[in-house]
Amino acid sequence: MDIPYTVQPREDTGLYNAKVGIWLFLASEVMLFGALFSSYILLRVGAPEGYWPRGWLNVPIGTVNTLVLITSSITTVMAWASLKMNQFGRFKVYHACTLLLAMTFVCIKSYEYHDKFTHYEITLTDGRFADGHIVANDPKADHVVISGRYVRDRKDLFDLETRKAPHHHEEISIARSQIAKMERYGPWHHTYLAIYFTLTGLHALHVIGGAIVIGFLWGPGSKLWKTDPERFTNRVEISGLFWHFVDLVWIFLFPVLYLI
Repeated sequence: MDIPYTVQPREDTGLYNAKVGIWLFLASEVMLFGALFSSYILLRVGAPEGYWPRGWLNVPIGTVNTLVLITSSITTVMAWASLKMNQFGRFKVYHACTLLLAMTFVCIKSYEYHDKFTHYEITLTDGRFADGHIVANDPKADHVVISGRYVRDRKDLFDLETRKAPHHHEEISIARSQIAKMERYGPWHHTYLAIYFTLTGLHALHVIGGAIVIGFLWGPGSKLWKTDPERFTNRVEISGLFWHFVDLVWIFLFPVLYLI
């Protein structure tokens, strides 16, 4: 027995089964990300004055990633529209572009993560702080070399946007005997980084998951086009709705984390 409403819309909802399912799923996703955004707001409002990071993220790179994801939303729409016009070859091209843009987004985000995990804040025994990216950290050596700067007030490490004096980076060699504490800029370093990695990491998992589905529909899943083109078109539409949601989440993440 065939499952009803896989192609034709239901009388009560006006939607076929898969579209009802994806909208219910996206409603749960809205609640998930809504809770995380609310947590961000509460954490930021409750932070001590002057100790909430500003300017820690690379805005140009974030802007490029935003353009990449917006473009991928356009190509996935074009892929679906190509199927509606019975142009399977154009669908393959547009869906391949969506997949490549998704991988580009993940690669750029991986670069940003690598930048944070190679960035250290070092507390020195004389009360100063050294901050920068690791150049050399051989456990057998008696010195750690970073490309960064010294500050006397830790508060100077937080607001990089409004500091009037430019922060010059130079290669600094620090004796291990002078290091009281050395911590990289991971999610454990600061509340801001904890929520940053949580939000962007969860979003990246959604991008990867969506890319896997898109890759399947572009590859082996596209065989359905030969036997049931309308149902295959619907599957592409459903994947597109999820992809638009992923894009929309990033449209909120970018200004909240990078600009405000």
